[in-house]
Amino acid sequence: MDLVDFILDTFDNIQSGLMDALEGLSHEELTWQPGPEANPIGFVLWHQLRCEDAMVNSWLRHESQLWISEQWCHKLNLPADPGDDGYGYTAEQVAAFPVPPLTDLLGYGEAVRTHTREYLGSKKGSGLDDMVETPAFGEMGVGQIFSVLLCEIAFHTGQIAYLRGLQRGINA
Repeated sequence: MDLVDFILDTFDNIQSGLMDALEGLSHEELTWQPGPEANPIGFVLWHQLRCEDAMVNSWLRHESQLWISEQWCHKLNLPADPGDDGYGYTAEQVAAFPVPPLTDLLGYGEAVRTHTREYLGSKKGSGLDDMVETPAFGEMGVGQIFSVLLCEIAFHTGQIAYLRGLQRGINA
């Protein structure tokens, strides 16, 4: 298995866990906070999708994020600011965040992941060592950016699964 296939397989494995954690959740469960300083599932999911969109489409593809180019901001009824991914939000901002319906968030995620898969497909055989200037971390290799992105998504998928467990119990 080459490295691109490994990355794609890892995305698929994490996605499977994410979908299991999201299955059957109500909107109330998406917006539930275990405490006033904690993020709800819907916010965490939105944040991880925004990060993938920014890293893949802005940083790597040097294109507009799907948030803007495909009008996902409007489809999700959220501000069009391409720099807004929820990072650094205060507890008050998180509590006021209008979590979109899960089906809409998943639609955005599917669109973003399609672009991610297309980009990675173009790197088969070479290109993961190419250097890219990022707004958050300075110069990094493409492979390093995917390492950061996979960690980001895996961490947040774990948080989502944990929040679901807090609400429904260990076997739900």
